[in-house]
Amino acid sequence: MEGLPFLPGNTFRDPTQMKYHVNQTLSYKNGYRTSARPDIGIGGTQLFYNQLSENELDTLANFNPVLTYGQAKQAPPAAFVPSHVHWDKKVLKFSGYFKETVHESPSEYYRVRPVDVYYYLEDDSIAVVEPPVPNSGMTQGRLIRRQRLPKNDQGDIWHWKDINLGMNITFYGRNFHITSCDKFTKDFLESEGIIVNEPESIPGDPYLAKRTGTSALKTSKTQSSFDKLRQFKELDRKVLRFYCVWNDSENMFGEVRPFVIHYYLVDDTLEVREVHQPNNGRDPFPVLIGRHRVPKNRFAVPPSFPSIVLELSEQEMKDYITPKDFRVGKTVTIYGRPFLIYDCDNFTKGFYYNHFGITNFDPIEVKGLTKQLPKM
Repeated sequence: MEGLPFLPGNTFRDPTQMKYHVNQTLSYKNGYRTSARPDIGIGGTQLFYNQLSENELDTLANFNPVLTYGQAKQAPPAAFVPSHVHWDKKVLKFSGYFKETVHESPSEYYRVRPVDVYYYLEDDSIAVVEPPVPNSGMTQGRLIRRQRLPKNDQGDIWHWKDINLGMNITFYGRNFHITSCDKFTKDFLESEGIIVNEPESIPGDPYLAKRTGTSALKTSKTQSSFDKLRQFKELDRKVLRFYCVWNDSENMFGEVRPFVIHYYLVDDTLEVREVHQPNNGRDPFPVLIGRHRVPKNRFAVPPSFPSIVLELSEQEMKDYITPKDFRVGKTVTIYGRPFLIYDCDNFTKGFYYNHFGITNFDPIEVKGLTKQLPKM
């Protein structure tokens, strides 16, 4: 059998072979199972293994065998990706401006309006958006909605190859000057072989510069250090409270009645509220004098004033009650009624101490003012 070629039909069984078992490849070492290569091969021949060098092993690992005869099998084509999927969410952003002429205005001739031009690679559509500028006085936002913009009368549309920095593009009769772009747009145009021009700056709007200047808005300052707006901001919800009594005991059936005077610092008005006691026999009307500016002397008007047809105004009544007229222990006359102030709250005390320097706020005893009625 040594001279027979190794071809189908020429292999014969060796009659001298008596053992048909498979050599053992598993063994135990230090109590662990390990694999071992057989030293004797088929037919009693010794096996030689791991005789290749490292370079040969690397060459065999990277070797792609091909058929000796016939054409090699071609690699499968790459998966087809549609253009709308490949360019989805990829947008080129250009920044620019356009000038708008202002007619019939003596303070401005034109306005510089910055815009952002978005080019969508998915379907070659373009959108023009004007970023909002504070106090511009114009409606801003989306100027041209997303669509394919015509380039000429022949039906051509604007393409990203036609747009570059420093050039003017016309959309529906309006010229837009492109000044700059973002990094993605610049890298995309350079990868396609387009030389991107140097970026430019957007010129300033002369009208906005005039408004933001020092002499743009004429501001006036009140001559006095106090005005109504400041009075409203600083003295709103600040009320002076005085505890007083009206001694009407000299008249028939008169008595000493307690009241509370509220003086509103926000508008220099006051009101008089009655303090009711249980079973005092009076109707529960809380307000004796409503809130308004009270003149010091209601009847100090010229005799020629027609009071029957006209009401009193600030021209006739110029002297009103102010916080200077109130003080603990002082009697204030309001519409002919004398009110004796015998105490005030803590906020009122602090107000008079800070503004008038008054430190004496000792309350006055008013219980002895009540007339002693004779007993039966």
